[in-house]
Amino acid sequence: MAMKIMIVGAGAIGGWLAAVLARGGAEVSLLARGATLEAVRQQGLILQDGETTSAFPLPAASDPTDLPVPDLIVFSVKTHALAEAARGLAPVLAKGPAVMTAMNGLPWWFLEGGPLAGTALHSLDPDGTIANAFAPCRPIGGVVHASTRVERPGTIRVVKIDRLIVGDAARETSALTRSFADIVERGGAHCPVTDDIRSEIWMKLAGNSNTNPLSALTRLSATPLLETPLLRDLLLAMMAEFEAVGRRLDMTAQMPADKRLVITAKLGNFRTSMLEDADAGRRLEIDGLLGCIVEIADRLNEPVPVSRTVYALGKGLDLSAALAAR
Repeated sequence: MAMKIMIVGAGAIGGWLAAVLARGGAEVSLLARGATLEAVRQQGLILQDGETTSAFPLPAASDPTDLPVPDLIVFSVKTHALAEAARGLAPVLAKGPAVMTAMNGLPWWFLEGGPLAGTALHSLDPDGTIANAFAPCRPIGGVVHASTRVERPGTIRVVKIDRLIVGDAARETSALTRSFADIVERGGAHCPVTDDIRSEIWMKLAGNSNTNPLSALTRLSATPLLETPLLRDLLLAMMAEFEAVGRRLDMTAQMPADKRLVITAKLGNFRTSMLEDADAGRRLEIDGLLGCIVEIADRLNEPVPVSRTVYALGKGLDLSAALAAR
């Protein structure tokens, strides 16, 4: 039987992944709301890839109990929206489906297996809502290396696809995870499976934790951010602090900061997701991308003065947007 997969968050990444999974043979449903829900119900989910446009008539609803009971739920939402999503999915999560995060930042289970095992990240889950809601579920990590965008509600444009890396939090690859990867491959995207997904998550955060907040604070896209000497020095200082925290977490597979900036420069003059959110007056993923690093550093007594300053400024920017929206 086809794997039943529910996608929570039919935005740029969630929408793209829903199309890939449907193309690969999964029975995909979408938990959506507002204009996105209406568009998918009227026209299906639309994927634009080069000159090719494909429509996927997927079941979509705002109430998860109106959708097929899933074998796997994939969350592709902003880090600060995960707790609300978990509360809304409580009846479904209680049945114990596998859950995958295809999101920025660190998942709630990230500290398990390291020197801070048994502790929770309050910057991600201040009241334990996420951990409690997902307790019956098998967690799977997903690291997306892809660039997609929402052209309009329910329509996703592919910019560039590299790969989706998946792995079980328990480091023992389940049959479901391997089946999921096979579906993604059949759907046309590369999906390697790893038994150390924590390292892959950490590697991606090594870039997101600094370029995202600095781009939002300066309102600069990648090229001027990297080519302005003072800002480049700031990026390197944040990366050095990140590497120090990583060593304390036994994250040994790390990329030198200068090499990472070279790779980032090759991506062109892109706009980070946090810059897009800042320009639109939306909430920022400042806790999910940087606050969690500052919190971990505090617990390990690792000084991160530059990262702490940028985090404080990012929190201020997030607060100003919230006040303006009132």
